[in-house]
Amino acid sequence: MIRFEDVSVTYDGAAEPTVRGVDFEVPEGELVLLVGPSGAGKSTVLGAVSGLVPHFTGGTLRGRVTVAGRDTRTHKPRELADVVGTVGQDPLAHFVTDTVEDELAYGMESLGLAPDVMRRRVEETLDLLGLTGLRDRPIATLSGGQRQRVAIGSVLTPHPRVLVLDEPTSALDPAAAEEVLAVLQRLVHDVGTTVLLAEHRLERVIHYADRVVLLPAPGEPPVTGTPAEVMAVSPVHPPVVALGRLADWSPLPLTVRDARRRAAPLRERLSASAAAGTHATASAGAPGPVAQCAAPLQDAPAAAGGRTGTARRSLFRRRPAPAPETTRTPGAEVHALSVRRGRIDALRRIDLTVAPGETLALMGRNGAGKSTLLSCLVGLIAPSTGSVTVGGVTPHRTAPADLVRRVGLVPQEPRDLLYADTVAEECTAADRDAGAEPGTCRALVSRLLPGITDDTHPRDLSEGQCLALALAVVLTARPPLLLLDEPTRGLDYAAKARLVTVLRGLAAEGHAIVLATHDVELAAEIAHRVVLLAEGDVIADGPTAQIVVSSPSFAPQVTKILAPQQWLTVAEVREALA
Repeated sequence: MIRFEDVSVTYDGAAEPTVRGVDFEVPEGELVLLVGPSGAGKSTVLGAVSGLVPHFTGGTLRGRVTVAGRDTRTHKPRELADVVGTVGQDPLAHFVTDTVEDELAYGMESLGLAPDVMRRRVEETLDLLGLTGLRDRPIATLSGGQRQRVAIGSVLTPHPRVLVLDEPTSALDPAAAEEVLAVLQRLVHDVGTTVLLAEHRLERVIHYADRVVLLPAPGEPPVTGTPAEVMAVSPVHPPVVALGRLADWSPLPLTVRDARRRAAPLRERLSASAAAGTHATASAGAPGPVAQCAAPLQDAPAAAGGRTGTARRSLFRRRPAPAPETTRTPGAEVHALSVRRGRIDALRRIDLTVAPGETLALMGRNGAGKSTLLSCLVGLIAPSTGSVTVGGVTPHRTAPADLVRRVGLVPQEPRDLLYADTVAEECTAADRDAGAEPGTCRALVSRLLPGITDDTHPRDLSEGQCLALALAVVLTARPPLLLLDEPTRGLDYAAKARLVTVLRGLAAEGHAIVLATHDVELAAEIAHRVVLLAEGDVIADGPTAQIVVSSPSFAPQVTKILAPQQWLTVAEVREALA
């Protein structure tokens, strides 16, 4: 159905091809997963299927791409629209109408389908993607995850033979992601739809794939094979694969279920490690590692002559240290905060305090109010009732020049913060706006985004690279309160690890960090505390281990695999075994 024949793409002004030697085939009725580091060229490969590359993006495409026998060099995107449905990384760039129902119908109208067919397909898609309650909502009022589901639905209604999806679950909560992937699997198995998708959150999608295509690095030829074959050599892999490599399981498991079936010996080793740790610290009465995992994330005080604190830090030094007790002004205080947007109660009497040095993860379903809460903290939205205080000031009543030194927000669409023509100009402007030493922002970019040259245009960066640049711009002012909305969207695992290192360093320096995320692995890795929101209400607030371990939806893969022992990350397991 899709055939790449020795394809390379070189964009105008680039010294080297973005992708080179791409040669693989996607048979009809298969789901093929495209993986690789941020910036490896995944979006370019997907764009070549729909004809957007090079007809819309410019540049030179060498080789040949065919879709259902049509050569994309001679067929423009409009001549492929009846065959290929495409959803890019940015849903907002996809929409052409104002309401959900109109957007679902638009593609079918363009193809001239009969009204009764259109009505039936719209209803089916509303049900499939859980959008029935949103059918009359203006798209501008939807959350990022809701917009992503609408974008996916709008390409499903015309029933294309090929679906091309770029990060389709990146802004979706775990339950919504499962629903969307189940729909894709049903289309593949029952209808014979061909699906090519790129995704960084491999823990969500790897077990759905028939085959995997790995782009190792920009310009390198791809590696293709079954999911197990490619994951054995891939530099990007989900936690279940990382745990399988650590435990030397062969073949590598790709699902939590497969891993649990093999996990008994590993649990025994961890129990033995816990017993050894208890014995070593018996004089101090220290709990073993497994018990420590279940406890709040605090260092137990060492008794005189004991080694409790030292032993604990050595076993769990990758787990975030507890937020320090402090009498300083809180990073943020929210009291009885309510926000009403039109007919929707986005937030309802929220009470929240974030301490300096604390990392807090806001989690919950799409539309629960996470982004609205962040917008209130940075002054973009005024409370309907209640109060918000950040660094001693009221955000929506504070001048931007003063507020930027107290709080910084990296939004879901990081390109909204980028307006210059080159990375160097963005960095210079960030230094000037923040009153920082020249070169401050560029040093942050080099740390977060190695290998990007000064003359690169921000619009030429991948979604993950744009996020890293926007984060560097915000961090240049070193705000005491840092807000991040879906900060791992578009990031591969290596880039996520770099982000975690930076955020841990900021928390250790006393910065308060609030991140709204659907990435349960990130929350397990870095958050001291998790706040769960549902329909604008706080339904849970507590230590990360306590909240995520008790939740089937928000538990990380390692927790599910090793239950009833309560581990959160592969790093914890590795260090306990060591």
